[in-house]
Amino acid sequence: MSNISWRPETKLIHGGFGPDDKTGATAMPIVQSTAFAYRSAEDIEAVFAGREAGFLYSRIANPTVSAFEARITALEDGLGAIAVSSGMAAVSSLVLALAGSGDEIVAGSSLFGGTYSLFRHTLSRYGIGVRFVHPRNPAAFRDAIGDATRLVFVETIGNPKLDVPDIAAIAAVTRERGVPLVVDSTVTTPLLVQPKRLGADLIVHSTSKFINGHGNAIGGIIIDAGTFDWSSPRFPHLAPFRARVGQFALLAALRNRICRDFGCCLAPFNAFLLNMGIETLGVRMERHCSNAARVAAFLATHPKVAETGYPGLDTHPDHDLANRQFGGRYGALVSIRLGTREPCFRFINSLRLAKNLANLGDTRTLVMHPASTICRDLNATERLAMGVTDDLVRLAVGIEDPADILDDIERGLATL
Repeated sequence: MSNISWRPETKLIHGGFGPDDKTGATAMPIVQSTAFAYRSAEDIEAVFAGREAGFLYSRIANPTVSAFEARITALEDGLGAIAVSSGMAAVSSLVLALAGSGDEIVAGSSLFGGTYSLFRHTLSRYGIGVRFVHPRNPAAFRDAIGDATRLVFVETIGNPKLDVPDIAAIAAVTRERGVPLVVDSTVTTPLLVQPKRLGADLIVHSTSKFINGHGNAIGGIIIDAGTFDWSSPRFPHLAPFRARVGQFALLAALRNRICRDFGCCLAPFNAFLLNMGIETLGVRMERHCSNAARVAAFLATHPKVAETGYPGLDTHPDHDLANRQFGGRYGALVSIRLGTREPCFRFINSLRLAKNLANLGDTRTLVMHPASTICRDLNATERLAMGVTDDLVRLAVGIEDPADILDDIERGLATL
């Protein structure tokens, strides 16, 4: 069934999977099998050689995982997708597929702590350098791109800095310089923005977050938008794949080299949970965004809050850009500054509805102190570049009744 004219909320439910041919089942089955049998040696040889399509071993591909990949590909209007074991596996797998010793990455400095640590501290051990630039300065990306650059990386909304890069302007630079643009759209999801429409060549998601939505499955995914020419001289190692599968060269390298050799596969049961979660993403994101807007408006005028960060506020420096890129919806993350670390801890400890844990995108409202948790291993200069101060609290606003969320926050602020 064609889904060419379907809108995103319909693709969430029907895209990439139809009723099972044999049983008529409309729910995605869990194919909990390590490997897949063939009737003859010739049949399995043809699949290994790439002459025939088929499943061989779930470390490389699995029917339940493939259905999830197809659904996300439809949502992002992509060429194809590779699902992996976590969001960090998606980022690291993509880097390893494109870059090697002596190569470089250019990245916006407002990144999730795990990604920043990978780029700043881990990749250098493998000879891959990273140049960090201000994400709101497209000219800085142009200046940083050199002959060794293999990709440019930004997040749609910095986490937890909550700044917004001009993706279209950065994409114009990367097209000019012949480098693929990678956009991490975890906090916006395909419902708020499709990065391909703004010029991104590759999109990554931590599907553990809003796509799953229920805090019960870890996963990640890489989408090739189909807009970059992999015959580029920057990627000679993709030539054998290009000769065999053309524009699918990167996807083939990811599946048949990175996933196969590094073992970062997504478990079928997690793929089943992600497939289940994504069907309600449309209604959840509407509630996440509307609740977060109410919370941000309340906090912005509260006398005990020194500063409120939320792209949906008129006072946010990136508000107009965020409005253009995200169509009037600004995500679920809200940050507040409370002066010093001590009132942050007192506020968090006083909350009863919001859960204090290291995640976002759950149906529940979540709260954390980034400086002492996900960014604690970074030095003061690194934390400051990421917008992480000792007095910063990050809220990931859930889908509960907004009045109850506000009551809980007000109760916490009353203790300060």
